[in-house]
Amino acid sequence: MKKQAPPVKKKTLSSRTAARNRTAGPSAKAQVIRFAVIGDSHVGYGNSSGIFKNLLPKAVAGVKPRFVIFGGDNAQAGADHGNHADAYYKDFKDTVTSTLGNIPYKASIGNWEASTANLFTKYLGAVSGKMNFPGTQGKVKYVWLDCALGRFTPASINLLTNLDDQHYYIIDFHWPLKVSGITVDSSHVLSGAETGRFFASIPAKARDKVLAIFTHHGHLFYHKLNNIYPGFTQTKFFVCGCSGDYKCKSNGDRGYYDAALTINGNQASIEAFRVKVV
Repeated sequence: MKKQAPPVKKKTLSSRTAARNRTAGPSAKAQVIRFAVIGDSHVGYGNSSGIFKNLLPKAVAGVKPRFVIFGGDNAQAGADHGNHADAYYKDFKDTVTSTLGNIPYKASIGNWEASTANLFTKYLGAVSGKMNFPGTQGKVKYVWLDCALGRFTPASINLLTNLDDQHYYIIDFHWPLKVSGITVDSSHVLSGAETGRFFASIPAKARDKVLAIFTHHGHLFYHKLNNIYPGFTQTKFFVCGCSGDYKCKSNGDRGYYDAALTINGNQASIEAFRVKVV
């Protein structure tokens, strides 16, 4: 009679190993919300419309973002004394709505749109404001500001002065701040005085709640991930490249940010990675 092999004993994990395996990855309660940040498409200039129509679908392919930020100079609306502004805004809006479908988005206003703010509002909504960041159940607020002419409007400053410590914030506006070490051409950076005015307007209690500031206008990518200004030790600062044909180099300045907002309990953080599009 054939001798049977002894039964194989199941291995059991020690309580310490089991605990380590349970905590090795992100917390089961962690929520990751993907979003995209796109700047300076300048639809209406040269081949900007075609370039933007090629880039935007790539930004929302694969893992679809829950939200898309457009950072100003979306349309070359100020060209020709605004004679073709309506058509340029419509072209931009039609591309966005047909590509994004039901993905929400918000656009900031840029310097090339400042003289046509009424049309900007008609096609793209308010030039400044605050809203719940999609998917966060109100824990994170999205704030967009108007500094199209190189200076924040009173309404934008008022939004900053009313930030509280009950929410986290992601802020977007067109002109980059003048932070230490920035490599953007000085003609495309806010003055030191205006930069100081921006930071001073944010209440001390809300400073640790500002997760990230996204800016544009410089037509290149730049980031500074801590100590961007005294009192703002953890806030991350980004300048986005462009997505059109105006003063944009295809060898590295054209593309977008693929960003992730992570919420774990009462903590939140931001990561953003540049994606180059040729």
